[in-house]
Amino acid sequence: MSGNASPSPKSNTAGRRPNVLFITCDQWRGDCLSAAGHPVVKTPNADALASEGVLFRRHYAGAAPCSPARACIYTGLYQMTNRVCQNGTPMDHRHWNIALAARALGYDPTLFGYTDVAPDPRERPAGDPALRTYEGFLPGFTVRQALPEHQKQWLSWLKTRGVDATAPFPDIHRPAGNGHPEVSRAVPIYGRDETPSAFMAGEFIRWLGEQDEPWFAHISFLSPHPPFIVPAPFNEMYGDDQGPTFHRAKNWQEEAASHPFLDYAMRKMLKHSFIPGRAGLVRDWSEQEFRTIRALYYGMISEVDSQLGRIWEGLRSAGAWDDTVIVLTSDHAEMMGDHFMLGKGGYFDQSYHLPLIIKANGAAAGVVVDRFTEAVDLAPTILELAGGDSPNWLDGRSLSPFLHGEMPGDWRDCAHWEYDFRSVSERIAEQYFGLPSQRCNLSVIRSERYKYVHFAGLPPLLFDLQEDPGELRNVAQDGAYRDVRLEYAERLLAWRAEHLEQRLALVALTDKGVVSQQRE
Repeated sequence: MSGNASPSPKSNTAGRRPNVLFITCDQWRGDCLSAAGHPVVKTPNADALASEGVLFRRHYAGAAPCSPARACIYTGLYQMTNRVCQNGTPMDHRHWNIALAARALGYDPTLFGYTDVAPDPRERPAGDPALRTYEGFLPGFTVRQALPEHQKQWLSWLKTRGVDATAPFPDIHRPAGNGHPEVSRAVPIYGRDETPSAFMAGEFIRWLGEQDEPWFAHISFLSPHPPFIVPAPFNEMYGDDQGPTFHRAKNWQEEAASHPFLDYAMRKMLKHSFIPGRAGLVRDWSEQEFRTIRALYYGMISEVDSQLGRIWEGLRSAGAWDDTVIVLTSDHAEMMGDHFMLGKGGYFDQSYHLPLIIKANGAAAGVVVDRFTEAVDLAPTILELAGGDSPNWLDGRSLSPFLHGEMPGDWRDCAHWEYDFRSVSERIAEQYFGLPSQRCNLSVIRSERYKYVHFAGLPPLLFDLQEDPGELRNVAQDGAYRDVRLEYAERLLAWRAEHLEQRLALVALTDKGVVSQQRE
């Protein structure tokens, strides 16, 4: 840990429960934060939050894509326990979650945006429309302003502002006018004050003015999630020549040949998923086109950061800044051209390394933590900061010690994540690899020096990050690394054994009644 560990200003309403503001910015990569040392991206409002709070520089998602990543955040459980494997995998109704826990504390947890939680079909009638989408809402939330992928609520708001928002998603995000190159900096038909982020920030600020009791709000921003387009001035804020060198092999063919999973992933990564109307595979974009996409992604980060500034000002104007716990993070990250890929998934760090900043009254300010933290840590942390106690069977651990300048001696020395690439409805992966769904998955253990990737049905991977930070040389079959591979395979197995579901395993019925073991 580094920085000034002095506490934040005291609350003006001593003894009152804090407000809680939990913000996720979808697909924000952890190194794309100026407070974390990025050489190009400017995030002044996130940086301002970090100056009054704690920046966790090695924070990692538990899974990808959106639904699995958010399941880890909301339940405090690894994917191996919550079993949300893909977008569309239902979340078992029995699972505890942070919204239900906050409600039990007396809050009315209020959502702005989306949670991507597919409901348990066993709890719904067969004809329920909620069973035709993965964009359901986490049980426990009061939905103040929904904003699912179709974005109809935002589109109707645009129309009230005189914008011709008749095109549906994703066409609304195409460049205005015609004749643009395949990857373009052309602006959309909406301006900087009319983005989905601006809409969501405004709705939260309006709601904030209605509150006269301690509140709990979750703002789930879509940005900087694709499509890669952003209004002026953000579209020209960063040059194509700005940014670090891409981590990648000499060409996509060499990258794809390095492991069967990469070959598969590249074959199914389509351009139109990132820029509407474009045909072909992402891997075929040129170096220049990848650089332009990266510049647009940086601009999208700065756009959502500008809306964070509006929210900070709204909190101060309402007199709520000092009394509000703020947690700023993402669900998963973005490949951003590394390894000839965009989006998220697989095993590379770029898909899982996230920003995390926490500001809490009485906690340290301006501190940077370099220990490994994980998405499953957020639920117990938020609950503790709100005045509650976490169940003893959660996989995550509260980050509260770091917020008070402490360094737990038994803290983890590595990060873990999982990726399940099954395709239950279409069986794409299953047919491609000739594997059952249950074997279409991987698990990662990543320490300071090494990264081991274990596939249930494909060859393993081992990277020496000290010698190969770009993860380009798999040494799993190198005899010189045989002992390392065995050690990390054993560590991964021990991690899975430790985190088998503990909900009732920590309970015993005795002649003196029910005994529940406290968390160690």
